[in-house]
Amino acid sequence: MRSIWNGAISFGLVSIPIKLVNATESHSISFRQIHTEDGGRVRYRKVCELEDREISQAEIGKGYEDADGTIIPITDEDLAHLPLPTAKTIEIVAFVPADRIDPLQMDASYYLQAGGAPAAKPYTLLREALKRSNKVAIAKYALRGRERLGMLRVVEDAIALHGLLWPDEVRAPEGLAPDTKVTVSDKELDLADALMDTLGEIDLDELHDEYREALEEVVAAKAAGEAPPESPEPARSGKVLDLMAALEKSVREAKESRGEEPGEVRQLPQRKSARSAPKETGGKKSTARTTKSTTTKKAAAAKKTTAKSSQGTKKTAAAKKASTAKKTAAKKTTARKRTA
Repeated sequence: MRSIWNGAISFGLVSIPIKLVNATESHSISFRQIHTEDGGRVRYRKVCELEDREISQAEIGKGYEDADGTIIPITDEDLAHLPLPTAKTIEIVAFVPADRIDPLQMDASYYLQAGGAPAAKPYTLLREALKRSNKVAIAKYALRGRERLGMLRVVEDAIALHGLLWPDEVRAPEGLAPDTKVTVSDKELDLADALMDTLGEIDLDELHDEYREALEEVVAAKAAGEAPPESPEPARSGKVLDLMAALEKSVREAKESRGEEPGEVRQLPQRKSARSAPKETGGKKSTARTTKSTTTKKAAAAKKTTAKSSQGTKKTAAAKKASTAKKTAAKKTTARKRTA
């Protein structure tokens, strides 16, 4: 990897010579502009407006356009003598927890390579100090004509520099959130959690650029004089009317895609409207059955009461007859005794 900037890390009174190396590379397919009629290349030529002729890259410098249109030439020597301590130095200004850095501020990424044997010891010292503290270093540095903000962190056995946007370069998300008041139920959140758990985690190394692969197939087919492959029809996405149903379906499909048993997803009970009344026919039948049942029960109770009353009357009459018979027998016995 070729270094794009040479300088030093300023860590208090410790200076660490380093080289800046790009940490990322682009694999995107680039196209040339052509003349569609004959396929000829279309090029941009750099022409001097005063001399009206094309000039080479060696003749091109920098210039600042003033408000009145005047061009003020700025040379590399002028930039090299900027009154900034960060002109050739990555100056560490603080150490903070990594979660203090807003991902919106993240910009380009670089690796810092130790600049020779003398830099090995201080480089290793800074790397191990960052590891043990579980913090990142906030630094200021100058690159490509401007001062920048950066974050230093450990990646395996190297120190990486992530360019950061200045806080005033990050826009606030004002007016982007829905202004309609929406209530999310616990059951909807449970289904969303279930979907997140089903999708689970993934090894980022398994992800790849499918668009680039498809583009390479098109280029290969055109180069071989074949028809490019047809793209599959995109799945139709209807308007989501029932959020719960969409979440339940998503959970089922996610489980099926992972070879898991879909299982049962509980359906929410449908709410009954307070305005809906029972049908008249059903109501009449129910009322008739209730009345008939009540009448039958009352009649049975009346029969039982009458039977009990009749039995009581019969018992009373029998008792009276028995008492009278006893009295008559007693009188006859007394008369016989007196006669004797």
